[in-house]
Amino acid sequence: MNIQSLVTAAALTAVCLLSLPLRGHSANESTIDTRVKLTDASRAAPDFVGIDSWLNSSPLKIADLRGKIVLIDFWTYGCYNCVNTLPYVTRLYDNYKDKGLVVIGIHTPEFPFERSTGNVKAALKRHGIQYPVAQDNEYATWNAYRNRYWPAQYIVDQSGKIVFEHAGEGQYEEIERKIQQLLNANS
Repeated sequence: MNIQSLVTAAALTAVCLLSLPLRGHSANESTIDTRVKLTDASRAAPDFVGIDSWLNSSPLKIADLRGKIVLIDFWTYGCYNCVNTLPYVTRLYDNYKDKGLVVIGIHTPEFPFERSTGNVKAALKRHGIQYPVAQDNEYATWNAYRNRYWPAQYIVDQSGKIVFEHAGEGQYEEIERKIQQLLNANS
């Protein structure tokens, strides 16, 4: 193999590697399309299992939320992409909490320091998060949802079925439209 072939092979390898999302992170959608979206997925939403602590709420169960629209947001406070989505998730909560939307944050740590309940509480205060947040330090709920990314949003309909999934930043308008559609079907 000549030098030009080696350089070309190295360049192609670099391009391929740069296009793959890192485990636990999805890149900005404007540069790399790593979105995972399954509208009408219609699989039953798993319950919240293995939760270390509930913040801003007593423990919740999916079965107790039937009849409501539920937005589940997997995040961790040390993830740049997660922090970028928090204003949108918080706005959805503020705008629709009195219309039948329940927002639940599932804080699943990427690093050991993110396991601290005190650190998570400080992050909730810093970002003005008032909706329920479950601390999923052992990845039990993460695994139950077969989640692979930070951040990731799941919308559960009134019957307890997952009808929308999204990983990464963006698609805020589409997420809101789906919530509005479900809320309008409920009224």
